[in-house]
Amino acid sequence: CFWFCENPDFTKCFQNTVLFWVPCIYLWVCFPIYFLYLHQHDRGYIQMSHLNKAKTALGLLLWIICWADLFYSFWERSQNIFQPPIFFISPTVLGITMLLATFLIQYERMKGVQSSGVMLIFWFTALLCATIIFRSKILHALNLVIDVFRYVTFYSYFILVLIQLILSCFPERPPLFSETVNDLVSVQLMIQGYRRPLEAKDLWSLNKDDMSEEIVPGLTTYWAKECANTKKQPIKMVYSPQKQIQSSNSNGEVAEEVEALIIKPSQRTAEPSLFKVLYKTFGPYFLMSFLFKASHDLMMFSGPEILKLLINFVNDKDAPDWQGYLYTGLLFACACLQTLILHQYFHICFVTGMRLKTAVVGAVYRKALVITNSARKTSTVGEIVNLMSVDAQRFMDLATYINMIWSAPLQVILALYLLWQNLGPSVLAGVAVMILLVPVNAVIAMKTKTYQVAHMKSKDNRIKLMNEILNGIKVLKLYAWELAFKEKVLGIRQEELKVLKKSAYLAAVSTFTWVCAPFLVALSTFAVYVLVDKNNVLDAQKAFVSLALFNILRFPLNILPMVISSIVQASVSLKRLRLFLSHEELETNSVIRGSIKDSKCLFLLCVTSQAELCVIYLSMNFTIPEGALIAIVGQVGCGKSSLLSALLGEMDKKEGYVAVKGTVAYVPQQAWIQNATLKDNIIFGREIKESQYKRVVEACALLPDIEILPTGDRTEIGEKGVNLSGGQKQRVSLARAVYCDTDVYLFDDPLSAVDAHVGKHIFDKVIGPKGILKNKTRVLVTHGVSYLPLMDTIIVMTDGKISEMGSYQELLKQDGAFAEFLRTYANADQEVEIGFCPDLQIRVIEIHLPSKQLVLVIMVCFFRQLSNSSTYSGETVKSLNQTSTTDLQKVKAAMYWEYMKAIGLFISFLSIFLFICNHVASLASNYWLSLWTDDPVINGTQQHTNVRLGVYGALGISQGIAVFGYSMAVSIGGIFASRLLHVDLLHNVLRSPMSFFERTPSGNLVNRFSKEIDTIDSMIPQIIKMFMGSTFNVIGACIIILLATPIVAIVIPPLGLAYFFVQRFYVATSRQLKRLESVSRSPVYSHFNETLLGVSVIRAFEEQKRFIHQSDLKVDENQKAYYPSIVANRWLAVRLECVGNCIVFFAALFAVIARKSLSPGLVGLSVSYSLQITTYLNWLVRMSSELETNIVAVERVKEYSEMEKEAPWSIEQTAPPNNWPPEGKVEFRGYGLRYREDLDLVLKNINVSINGGEKVGIVGRTGAGKSSLTLGLFRINESAAGEIIIDGVNIAKIGLHDLRFKITIIPQDPVLFSGSLRMNLDPFDKYSDEEVWTSLELAHLKNFVSSLPDKLNHECSEGGENLSVGQRQLVCLARALLRKTKILVLDEATAAVDLETDDLIQSTIRTQFEDCTVLTIAHRLNTIMDYERILVLDKGKIVECDSPANLLQKKGIFYSMAKDSGLA
Repeated sequence: CFWFCENPDFTKCFQNTVLFWVPCIYLWVCFPIYFLYLHQHDRGYIQMSHLNKAKTALGLLLWIICWADLFYSFWERSQNIFQPPIFFISPTVLGITMLLATFLIQYERMKGVQSSGVMLIFWFTALLCATIIFRSKILHALNLVIDVFRYVTFYSYFILVLIQLILSCFPERPPLFSETVNDLVSVQLMIQGYRRPLEAKDLWSLNKDDMSEEIVPGLTTYWAKECANTKKQPIKMVYSPQKQIQSSNSNGEVAEEVEALIIKPSQRTAEPSLFKVLYKTFGPYFLMSFLFKASHDLMMFSGPEILKLLINFVNDKDAPDWQGYLYTGLLFACACLQTLILHQYFHICFVTGMRLKTAVVGAVYRKALVITNSARKTSTVGEIVNLMSVDAQRFMDLATYINMIWSAPLQVILALYLLWQNLGPSVLAGVAVMILLVPVNAVIAMKTKTYQVAHMKSKDNRIKLMNEILNGIKVLKLYAWELAFKEKVLGIRQEELKVLKKSAYLAAVSTFTWVCAPFLVALSTFAVYVLVDKNNVLDAQKAFVSLALFNILRFPLNILPMVISSIVQASVSLKRLRLFLSHEELETNSVIRGSIKDSKCLFLLCVTSQAELCVIYLSMNFTIPEGALIAIVGQVGCGKSSLLSALLGEMDKKEGYVAVKGTVAYVPQQAWIQNATLKDNIIFGREIKESQYKRVVEACALLPDIEILPTGDRTEIGEKGVNLSGGQKQRVSLARAVYCDTDVYLFDDPLSAVDAHVGKHIFDKVIGPKGILKNKTRVLVTHGVSYLPLMDTIIVMTDGKISEMGSYQELLKQDGAFAEFLRTYANADQEVEIGFCPDLQIRVIEIHLPSKQLVLVIMVCFFRQLSNSSTYSGETVKSLNQTSTTDLQKVKAAMYWEYMKAIGLFISFLSIFLFICNHVASLASNYWLSLWTDDPVINGTQQHTNVRLGVYGALGISQGIAVFGYSMAVSIGGIFASRLLHVDLLHNVLRSPMSFFERTPSGNLVNRFSKEIDTIDSMIPQIIKMFMGSTFNVIGACIIILLATPIVAIVIPPLGLAYFFVQRFYVATSRQLKRLESVSRSPVYSHFNETLLGVSVIRAFEEQKRFIHQSDLKVDENQKAYYPSIVANRWLAVRLECVGNCIVFFAALFAVIARKSLSPGLVGLSVSYSLQITTYLNWLVRMSSELETNIVAVERVKEYSEMEKEAPWSIEQTAPPNNWPPEGKVEFRGYGLRYREDLDLVLKNINVSINGGEKVGIVGRTGAGKSSLTLGLFRINESAAGEIIIDGVNIAKIGLHDLRFKITIIPQDPVLFSGSLRMNLDPFDKYSDEEVWTSLELAHLKNFVSSLPDKLNHECSEGGENLSVGQRQLVCLARALLRKTKILVLDEATAAVDLETDDLIQSTIRTQFEDCTVLTIAHRLNTIMDYERILVLDKGKIVECDSPANLLQKKGIFYSMAKDSGLA
């Protein structure tokens, strides 16, 4: 009777036992586990607050009330009123439980728990149970059966429990010194992110458990144990030269997994298992997710089951109303619980993923600091960085999916079981369709993969070419070759688009299967069900419950292939990581640091050098006394640097004994500079002592450099020391060693990179007998002969052995290898005498090009760039940030419109129309299904089954056609758009003036061509499809619910508003968190890159700990931005799903209220749609925020179209005649030039006339404006004043290409592009092969080119790396000979060439360009001594202009320059 009566009630006994005991049992079961948990996880101490006092007081009050009941029962007993024993037991149990609860409230406070889930659930169940009793007591009170005392105590109990529940919802204040993050803080962060752009300082610090210093040591110790367990005997490592050779020949493209390590164990040993280690480290925490996932999967099926009950309820007109409300309540409760469990699960997965990444990065970093050099050679820097970025990322992605391996099959089995119960064997038809679709999807996936590989390949080619174009853009402009290269890029792009088109067709097919699968499944199942047996009636319950189950089934079937491929990728990554982590490590004890027992030191070392696998044996005995100055000399490659490496313990020691007393400082041959300030580079983590710092900087000749740097010694130095010259880097590296003040100094030829006079200064002040280090032990590898007389001992090495050893005088007398070495290095073509010791006159070379000038050149250009870029970037950063916050909405709308125009408006509107058709068809088919299920049943069968089935099928097919149509339209439209946007971008970038490239980092531009174009190619069309799909799905669901129960219209607008606000709120914050995360990600990799390059220095200075700490901090910084984005995602999802759950609740509730007027079919339709709405809403938010983040790519590609452009390439009206210039007469009239509007003139009032065929040299000190003159002639920079006339034509009036095709330059740095040699000489294919060969012969390259296997088609590598610098210079000469224009400009064309080639070039120019005007900018004056005239520039003005002979007699600037070069 309980189930069917209108007013059901539980019995007294049930109320007093079960309902009182449920909360008690819950708390006592949880208590031991929770107590242990709190005991282990201490988060700090929370001070007493009013909230806490209130909770405790209420707890005690509750205990008093319960026991008041108990004592009342005892009192009744004394009055001879005998109550059943339950009246004693229940209050006792409840009272003790309340005491326990009060104890837990205090214990949580001491352990720093701010809000407690356990207690919240306890109070909630207590209240729920009390509510039932409360209702019952009121019903009884109405019937006037009353027990006053117990009524009063119960009502007070009820009110107190309610208050406790409300108080439990408020969190406590944070514990003292706490670092935890909870949901409340994330709301504050959300509000901040919504109001203004977030900055790094707004983020919270990580939880202690998520920090590198907690996670990484755990992993490394487990790994060490695992290695120790498996490595019972050492593994032999054999190198395979074949692989190395092969990988270096194929254009240096190293295969993804180069295992140059072939392990040939004497017997099969077990590999250490990295999986086991990861499991031990993260398993315990991750296992919690299993429970959550399993319970979520079970709850997923509660929806369809409750739906079944609801439909039955609507069908059964006699059922009491409260059943309907009960089902509605259950539906809502299940949905909410499902939401909470699912997001708890996701949170665990994401946090595990984040910890995995942290651990992998940390472990790889620590390993990189200790692996041997031989092991380092097996993995390139790029590969190791990939381990950190790509492979760690794969683990992160896998963590969220890995549970699907068991959960997907579980879901499938459960769904099939329930379907079988519902429809019987006809389910198999639907399952068959699903199984048939699996291979289709698999084939599509395989195909997609092959297309993806092809796409990646052409994309890589395109980016490589773009990279070269951007790096050599100046040469392209000087030669006017932009069009040829534009064609090349577009050719590659055409290939790429072909592949993209194919994948677009595939994508359309796969979307079609994905969208139509559920429909086909439903159709086949229902058709079989209805047609098999006349008596099978398709009623609402069967149809809609099955539909709901099919919708559930769809997800696991689609996700499984993805999970499997993700696991495969992760296992590959696991293997790569394992190989890297198992590399041999340096033996820490190969060099004994400390006191030297034996007076002899013996080395026998074996090292593998990188290029060929040759083995250098250093076998030697020597001892270096303390405080001595030792030089090590010898020919190139005789093992000098290896000897120093041996002293540092960087070599494999085969036998013998190496000992070094005291600490060591090391200056490598190639200076290693960190990306930090200059001062940090020198101090290198030691404490700052200003006086010592000043002394060191002065001694290392760094003071003048510090003065010219923009912010002195606080100037940030770029990666690898980009903004320092070679000499400066070397001096910084030296200063670092000197500042560290150690006992032993090892110098690996630090003086080679600095000019002679600076070298002398450093030697005197630092290394030499009177320098700062005069009391230390110094070992100097050197080629500088002039320093040798001052050494205490000189060690001469040949082929890894010490051939002679002694002081300078002794060795000279022996006349052995050392004397020969002196002869080699002192035989020079120009000799200058530097006397160190009065009795010794050694002759040394002085280099032609005084490298001080070179340093200045570099510095000056750099400052031009730096000042440009710094002012530029400063302004743009400000303006960029402002636009990105204020104009977001406007920009977005404009960008969508731009993108639609790029697709083409016809296709855009067509695809929208098809979308609408598809969804109309889909709604219609389901509505039709609901009408069908409401058909009356006559004699156990339905009429018109075939009509119903036919129309249902037809609607489904039209839906499929529409899906296919819009999918194709969007994909093809996307390709049109990306073609158009790419052509635009390329054209705009090539049309930009030189100044644009100087101030825009090429990385930014390459990024536009790779990242942004890739987004437009492959991401945006997909996202648009999904976005449109989700939007229409949500609208469709709302329409159906409104059709069924129009009253829902009251609820939908406020819910929609709530949804919209939550979404706007989230998107704002999420976008910024994403930005912060990517900004903080690059320092991790760049720091790692840097460490790998300088690992020997770090080890020599024993700074590993500090670097590990720095790396950990950088990783934590990155995770600090990543963690909030996880929390924000969970925050958003929970709020949104609650909105969705409310829709479910109202749809069901109103259906129950209006059940008299509703058919069961409509109820089924509306509730089954509302069940799906949560997923749709989730997708919609994801997709809209994805769309917003990705549409930015369109904006960034478009932003270059607004940039300034250079003058047009050709102007029809003013084009000069074809034979122009007939004689090549060049006149400068009052010419002035400046680099930027706000800078001073670089050239001032140049007036000079150069006759046709005249040879003119242009000289001047660095920065006098020589190169600016050529830039003006080619209009790389437009004139600021005056004009240049060539043969009567003002060059400012004609098109740029018209001008640049008629003048030829042989530029300062010879740039070649990757491609055939022929393409490098003649990209437009204007000339015949004979002409090309002739030019090569005149350029003295014919023999070289004929000897190549491919002759003219010889592939030049990127930047022409596979030709020597001299050969590249000659190729540039051949270009000039091929073009044979009337005017030739040589820009220091022979600076990089040896004297012999220089003579060749000069003689060719004299003979071949006899009747041409030749302008030469020269540093080597001897090249222009036979010219007709020489222009001497100084500070942008012409100061002297005459023939060389006359200028020498004038004794002006030219004379002093000639004197410096030893020509006068």
